[in-house]
Amino acid sequence: MTIIANRIDGRLIHGQVANLWTTKLDITRLMVIDDVVAESTVDKSGLKLATPAGVKLSVLPVKKAADNILNGKYDSQRLMVIAKGPEQFLELVNYGVKIDELNVGNMSQTNETRSIKRSINVTDKDIETFKELNNKGIRIISQMVPNDNSEDFMSLIK
Repeated sequence: MTIIANRIDGRLIHGQVANLWTTKLDITRLMVIDDVVAESTVDKSGLKLATPAGVKLSVLPVKKAADNILNGKYDSQRLMVIAKGPEQFLELVNYGVKIDELNVGNMSQTNETRSIKRSINVTDKDIETFKELNNKGIRIISQMVPNDNSEDFMSLIK
């Protein structure tokens, strides 16, 4: 399996992902899965600037990402998959990509969300999606940076 880590982070690629996680996990490719971001040249340019030197970047619609992963395109790489929310990961799994663990790092606050932990804000729809992912056998944790202890995410939303 080429997927080393899966992370939800509303900021996508930024200091924690770019510097801490990629270094700690020896990531060779960051993959952002988001149908909207994949179509935005401005967003993609910003993500390229934030990607560390020596690390490759893919910004793909979820279906294309699933196809590439399932076809073995990244088999020789250490891949970290990043999305803004749980729905992209549920879609990825529904396309047949196996995910063992999902790290919920940062979900931004909006008028529709409620805070369940510092830097993690969810909607009722998010909670239902997390439950679906968990029911598919995916372990869901919360760990902001590598030196933090990981915490069972599902216990935060029950």
